[in-house]
Amino acid sequence: MLSALKNLFDDNAREIKRLQKTVELINDLEGEIKALSDQQLRAKTDEFKSRLSDGETLDDLLPEAFAVVREASRRVLGMRHFDVQLMGGIVLHQGRIAEMKTGEGKTLVATLPAYLNALTGEGVHIVTVNDYLARRDSEWMGGIYRFLGLKVGVIVHGLDARQRKEAYAADVTYGTNNEFGFDYLRDNMVLRREEIVQRSLNYAIVDEVDSILIDEARTPLIISGQADKPTDLYYRIAKVIPRLKKDVDYQVDEKLQTVALTEEGTRKVEKLLGVENLSDEENLELAHHVYQGLRAHALMKRDRDYVVKDGQVIIVDEFTGRLMYGRRFSEGLHQAIEAKEGVRIERESQTLATITFQNYFRMYRKLAGMTGTAATEEDEFRKIYGLDVVVIPTHKPMIRRDYPDVIYRTEEGKFAAVVEEIAECYRRGQPVLVGTISIEKSEMLSRLLKKRGIPHQVLNAKYHEQEAKIVAQAGRLGMVTIATNMAGRGTDILLGGNPEYLAKEELLRRGVAPEVVAEAAEYGKPSSAEVAAVRQEYRRLVDRFKKDTDAEHEKVVALGGLHIIGTERHESRRIDNQLRGRAGRQGDPGSSRFYVSLEDDLMRLFGSDSISGIMDKLGMNDSIPIEHPLVSRSIESAQKKVESRNFDMRKHVLEYDDVMNQQREVIYSQRRRVLMGEDLRESLQEMITKVVEAAVERHTAAGKYPEEWDLEELIAYGEQVFLRPGKITAEELRELGSREAIRERLVEEALAHWKEREEELGSETMRDLERFILLRVVDTKWMDHLDAMDQLRQGIGLRAYGQKDPLVEYKFEAYHMFQEMIRSIQEDVVRYLYRVRLVPAKEERRVHRLVESRGEGDVRRTPVRAERRVGRNDPCPCGSGKKYKRCCGK
Repeated sequence: MLSALKNLFDDNAREIKRLQKTVELINDLEGEIKALSDQQLRAKTDEFKSRLSDGETLDDLLPEAFAVVREASRRVLGMRHFDVQLMGGIVLHQGRIAEMKTGEGKTLVATLPAYLNALTGEGVHIVTVNDYLARRDSEWMGGIYRFLGLKVGVIVHGLDARQRKEAYAADVTYGTNNEFGFDYLRDNMVLRREEIVQRSLNYAIVDEVDSILIDEARTPLIISGQADKPTDLYYRIAKVIPRLKKDVDYQVDEKLQTVALTEEGTRKVEKLLGVENLSDEENLELAHHVYQGLRAHALMKRDRDYVVKDGQVIIVDEFTGRLMYGRRFSEGLHQAIEAKEGVRIERESQTLATITFQNYFRMYRKLAGMTGTAATEEDEFRKIYGLDVVVIPTHKPMIRRDYPDVIYRTEEGKFAAVVEEIAECYRRGQPVLVGTISIEKSEMLSRLLKKRGIPHQVLNAKYHEQEAKIVAQAGRLGMVTIATNMAGRGTDILLGGNPEYLAKEELLRRGVAPEVVAEAAEYGKPSSAEVAAVRQEYRRLVDRFKKDTDAEHEKVVALGGLHIIGTERHESRRIDNQLRGRAGRQGDPGSSRFYVSLEDDLMRLFGSDSISGIMDKLGMNDSIPIEHPLVSRSIESAQKKVESRNFDMRKHVLEYDDVMNQQREVIYSQRRRVLMGEDLRESLQEMITKVVEAAVERHTAAGKYPEEWDLEELIAYGEQVFLRPGKITAEELRELGSREAIRERLVEEALAHWKEREEELGSETMRDLERFILLRVVDTKWMDHLDAMDQLRQGIGLRAYGQKDPLVEYKFEAYHMFQEMIRSIQEDVVRYLYRVRLVPAKEERRVHRLVESRGEGDVRRTPVRAERRVGRNDPCPCGSGKKYKRCCGK
């Protein structure tokens, strides 16, 4: 009765009931689809496409298409989709988020909606968190698509434009979020339509959706070029900052992650740097450098936020513990850290194009995602992306035991207890996975275990390369594994060990090249006879090791399965749930427990006062823990506070980026129209008219009467931009008597000049020239605008001191800056349109080499033919209307 009432008010339970009806329809078709031959099964793809063109919808085709994919998977991979996987597939097709626990086979689930939506021919993107998973999944699951007659592409780092274009043209394309985002930005920087690699953004399935759309959403994607700013100032600041004292010269707010100089600190910095007033306008850049230097020293911790490797500062992803090669902190913070660590400072960069993940993924016509942990962030998914979360039940009942948190007064007492529990598990032979939240803590725990003589494996950003191997064997008897974070690892922990990784290790031990072993373990067509032979041996070894791991699996199950120990609560409940989710996959037993101390960052900043008071009253010492519902509630409350703060930060980033996004959409859509060869006549005519109107307004604004107008200056400006020299005089304009008549006369003359240019250059050349000028001017102005907007955003917060909302002020200023940029674009385009001249063949080749040396290769040389010499008093061949001796012959 209670269960029935609970389900009545549970939206998720009602949703699962609805999905079950569709699953029954798919199951009813299984016998009929199973009876088809391979050829008939493959022919279903063409049948579905034909039915779509006849007016059926994807929803009409869903039950049959899913049944076809399930049967193809059974034949190609030997894997049959469970009913819960079919439910997950339906949720993804509906453009929602499917929360499925670790080990429930999310990779296989994605094949169902991907196949169905690929039937439209508009392309499906499956987004993964790293290149390894994109390559693995495209080969592994690609077998199903290829069997059914679809093409599969993969987008990973290091591909050239041709390979990328080919991959995007496929029906289903696997790739990482960064690659998809950067390709979008690059496509909006190209100068020729043939260089565009992406098609329209149709449907995306995002794996580890919480990691990509939430954790990474605070950092925008930026394509940048080198700026010419000097780097010596960073070293100067790095010598000054260590001489400042915390709480005396500067204050740190760890909750808000901000630093600020005190009055005393400001005076000290001014004295050390030899400046009179750090707040003066001329010292703004210096003040910015001091602030970033303070952040680098006070907030950014080595082996937590970054590592120093091979003389480089490399960012550590706070959510996955991975090294983020190629990523840099913006606004000079990365350079400040490089100066602090005494490594070579890379030059600052200028932003050429930028977008946030929020705005990139919101451009897809349909978006879906899957992860093991999304329900805690459902509000954010709904508010920002319009996505709701459906929690899919597990295939087998979840029997993991989650013990209540244990809290200690000090970190030392906590780690002593953690080591004791690890030692107890090791003595029994039960595998244990220990989660830490930083490299520093994982190495400290490793030292404590070495003292106790407990063998163990350490997985953190420093040992990134061994990640998959360490994770795969974490479920073996007596194995102790320490890991920084467990988000999106892409490798399941199998109790008793993973036979595939044991087979790979054996092949490597025999001296087989690593790249051959990697290909042999994949599912694509072998590239050589050697790979084919190694693949055969690999599969034989997998079967052999499977007998051992299956036997070990039974022993581990008898000991209670994998035990998870969390050494600290993460600021996000999702990350804790991801760690817990590593145990208890597919109905396996398992257990988990978190250890917390009042000295942990989360408790220290957000939740320890009430608990500390209770411990003092009870007179408890460091070695005595407390387990109480109040503790768990207090910790959860602290996590909710941080999650709420992080959501506000991401929303803040998005609110500001939304302003930029509107402008970006205008610029990129106009740019795309130019690239696609749209007729620009009307747009250019409008530009010329606006430039003339603005010029007339500017030069006649000073007075009411014609004699007060500066028409001589108007003619001089016009001859620089849109008029033929000497064609119109100031007297002629004055005689017209009204602003409107002057405007009409100048527009008429400007358009006549444009027509003359077209006759002189030829229609085709003129169109190419217009396109080239428009793209070049727009790109240059847009880059300058991005830089200006960046500067505006850094300083706009100060408006709050004047009781003004910084976001409203930012929108207001951004609007005016955008209008100014548009006006500037129009003026420059018109000026170049009339003033650019084509040089003779000999010069032309030299000029082309200068322009094309940006990676386009040399222009093919053409023979120079002898032409009639131009006389000194002849009209100049460039078309300026001047004599040759006064123009090009000068």
